[in-house]
Amino acid sequence: MSWPRDDAKLDRVRALMAERGLDALVVRAPDNVLYLTNFWGMKGYDACVFPRDGAPTLICLEASEEDAARTAWTDDIRLFKGYDETDTRPPTARVREVAQAAATQFGTVGLELSLGTQAADRMVGEPTTFTHEWFTAFGDVVDATPLLAEARALKTEQEIERMRLANEIAAAAMEHCKRIIEPGMSEAQIAAEWEGFVHGEGTGWDGRVDLALGFSLVWSGPGIKTFTATSARPVVEGEPTLFEIWVCADGYWCDHTKNLVVGDLTSAYCELESGLMSVYEDAVAFARPGASLAELDRRIRAGIDAMGFPGQPSHPICHGVGARAHEPPHAHQAGGGEIRQSMVLAIEPGCYIEGGGGLRVEDNFLITGGGAEKLSPFPDGIVQA
Repeated sequence: MSWPRDDAKLDRVRALMAERGLDALVVRAPDNVLYLTNFWGMKGYDACVFPRDGAPTLICLEASEEDAARTAWTDDIRLFKGYDETDTRPPTARVREVAQAAATQFGTVGLELSLGTQAADRMVGEPTTFTHEWFTAFGDVVDATPLLAEARALKTEQEIERMRLANEIAAAAMEHCKRIIEPGMSEAQIAAEWEGFVHGEGTGWDGRVDLALGFSLVWSGPGIKTFTATSARPVVEGEPTLFEIWVCADGYWCDHTKNLVVGDLTSAYCELESGLMSVYEDAVAFARPGASLAELDRRIRAGIDAMGFPGQPSHPICHGVGARAHEPPHAHQAGGGEIRQSMVLAIEPGCYIEGGGGLRVEDNFLITGGGAEKLSPFPDGIVQA
């Protein structure tokens, strides 16, 4: 699907560029290319030169010309060869040269100098990483990563609409698994059912999604830990099977942890669920405009400590979601920042039993003037299959 240009988003980026005295951004992370141009590349070789004034330049593989023409929010699309019979260098060298030429007219340029992670391209299997030559190709540059993080933290109406689609697909895939999960199935088999539904049914979802991809970690009973790989361990009757799941729908993501149980939940897990859901519901109620991100972290961890799990969880308990599954802001008791209207936050308390087992709950919440709106239609807690 080709989305209309999101001027609210692009105007916010340009306003931040003006505040910081930046004439142009040069980005290569697939999520930032998508954010600024609406083009989601195949192999992560693509780039964008985004000026404070004027039209952006999208630089992409020749093989993606049709996709770029259909989806990109700019008419300035410059192509480079994936294979050049006269040039033995990798495609990253050629895209760098095109980006240099497009950026040469600008004074102060921002690069993703401190970018730690990036979202997947559409091919996913071989993430494309930055080379030394990329970072030294544009002269005296400044770090644009903080600017992009600030812009991306607040979602526009279009971005929220796109994230709702990802949430719908993830929930429908959970409903599918709820119908078919059985004791003795392996974690990998039920994970494959979830991922297969996302890709098979989510692609084309509601006539509005070109490509949906699912990513999962699935653990059952004593296999629940942070973090291990999904394995051939069986689904355990009476104990939760935990789905740590992401959906990417045309470059916009959701990040959930959902739980199913086959048969009657054990009394020990009933007690654990009750305690953790109280912590979770308190955190969701706290997540309002103006609330402290540091206090949210402290609040959740204090609640889990009171349940008898001191020092847990070992993973962050809140982060932003958008054009990446994990993006700023991040809640940390030693940090700063506050929750703002139009953020979308993943809230994910968890507690884990020594030797294996435990529970995590997680959903994505749009911060509105009235509080946190849950985006997934699938229930939280442990759901009876």
